[in-house]
Amino acid sequence: DCHVILRGGKAPNYSSEDVDAACALLKAAGLREQVMIDVSHANSSKQHARQIVVAGEVAAQIAGGDARITGIMIESHLNEGRQDIQPGTPLKHGVSVTDACTRMGPRRRWSGWQWRCAPAGHALETRRTHYGDR
Repeated sequence: DCHVILRGGKAPNYSSEDVDAACALLKAAGLREQVMIDVSHANSSKQHARQIVVAGEVAAQIAGGDARITGIMIESHLNEGRQDIQPGTPLKHGVSVTDACTRMGPRRRWSGWQWRCAPAGHALETRRTHYGDR
């Protein structure tokens, strides 16, 4: 078993057409048609705030019954954004030094993780209710 992670390249690749194309290649190779979608990196144009938008669009595909999408990846840290390591400059606590991240700390009454993943969870429940557990 394997899966392909769609994380974008020169352009985003999380649309239903992109999923179709990736799954066609998997099928042609005799592999299971399943993909995981990275809502960060090129799929969000490396803009951490766009991860939520992309996740919502992927959630809509899942809610629409696409059982080939087996998961999403979110680039997260304690605090949002990213920072460069510069000699003599202290680092901000909980901010990534690699990729731009969305904040996963506490928010409202839910934890940040639950708040951001709720649309995907609702989409999965919708897919299971309307299309069965595929």
